[in-house]
Amino acid sequence: KMREMVDVSTIIGEPMVTGDTTLIPVSKVSYGFTSGGTDLPTKQNKELFGGAGGGGISITPVAFIVIQDSKVRLMQINNYTSSADRAIAMIPELVDRVTELVQAKKEDGQKEE
Repeated sequence: KMREMVDVSTIIGEPMVTGDTTLIPVSKVSYGFTSGGTDLPTKQNKELFGGAGGGGISITPVAFIVIQDSKVRLMQINNYTSSADRAIAMIPELVDRVTELVQAKKEDGQKEE
């Protein structure tokens, strides 16, 4: 039953297309199981037994992969816990912007020649 609940499409969801933008949801899946039992002898009933088990699954949306104008970026849903987290999350966008600037300068240099 768990295989039916948690598969790849649960973690990386179905793409949603809106105009020229594609959004792909990304989720975190956590699961856990536990069990316990007791078989303690007593004077009254020698066949006393108790036991239990349980499990749980948590599916939490964490981000969206955004594809727009041939660019891909990750939009996190959670708030950043530190400045370092925010800086790391901004690296892909920074690389895209630097690449655009370099290409624009190359194109301007070729136009002047």
